[in-house]
Amino acid sequence: MQRFLLLICGLTVLLTIHSHLYADVSAIDDTGKTVTLPKPATRIISMAPNLTEILFHIGAGPQIVGVVEFSDFPLEALELTQIGSSNQVNIEAILALRPDLVVSWESGNQKKDLATLEQLGLPTFRTEPRTLDDIASLMKRLGKLTGSPDRGDALSSSFLKSTAAIRDIYQRRKNIKVFYQIWSDPIYTLNGEHLISRLIEHCGGTNIFIELKTLAPVVSTESVIEKNPDVIIAGGYGGATPEWLDTWNRWSSIQAVKTNNLYTVDADKISRMGPRILEGMGELCRNIDHARSF
Repeated sequence: MQRFLLLICGLTVLLTIHSHLYADVSAIDDTGKTVTLPKPATRIISMAPNLTEILFHIGAGPQIVGVVEFSDFPLEALELTQIGSSNQVNIEAILALRPDLVVSWESGNQKKDLATLEQLGLPTFRTEPRTLDDIASLMKRLGKLTGSPDRGDALSSSFLKSTAAIRDIYQRRKNIKVFYQIWSDPIYTLNGEHLISRLIEHCGGTNIFIELKTLAPVVSTESVIEKNPDVIIAGGYGGATPEWLDTWNRWSSIQAVKTNNLYTVDADKISRMGPRILEGMGELCRNIDHARSF
């Protein structure tokens, strides 16, 4: 009788473990849709470089089977199969990888591609992070879908604490005018709705083109001269200083030129909506803070 009871208890434990391992997991994506999987994803397609970074960050890197072009961080991502670019994926290549989860970029991936993947029955989690809170939330939700909810929660909390710490250091310091430049010909910048503009505010600065309606507007040289920024910051890929940044030295009437406050931040770190944005935010704040001393 005792052996029988022990056997029943053992079977109960095994069934409990089995049901725990293979219980449904679900999370709400950025369109408000609930994505439910029969078990945590083990074969993931990442449809944007920032999503690849987030997935590796939460420990789901080994579960990724396909990525898009420019998924270059961490280095392990370079070894993964490419399934196209963010705005043009190869549906057949995706199907050949037999994914059980597609993590997509709502505004960056083609809507017809996402619709096709969903029609083919592939669970598709659509993302559109626009704020630091959104990035933190993605860590939590993707942690659930990939089998690491505790890690996702912990990293999300740590991320928010780190952003708050940077804000506490810089946000209340003397406010200065900032011109953030993406490109030179034509001159592209960002309006107040872009996350980088919000980061400038967190650093205690003001984006000189905060009022423009287009997210990434084209502006003229004359308008920059008229706005007279205290600091000019360029996004450089890999942290390299773009050649065109020095062209501002032609206009000595600009305060940033007078004081030699022309800086570069790593565009990958500050533009990708992922964990490395903390590093980019730190670079941005230090540059703005240095300009305050003039």
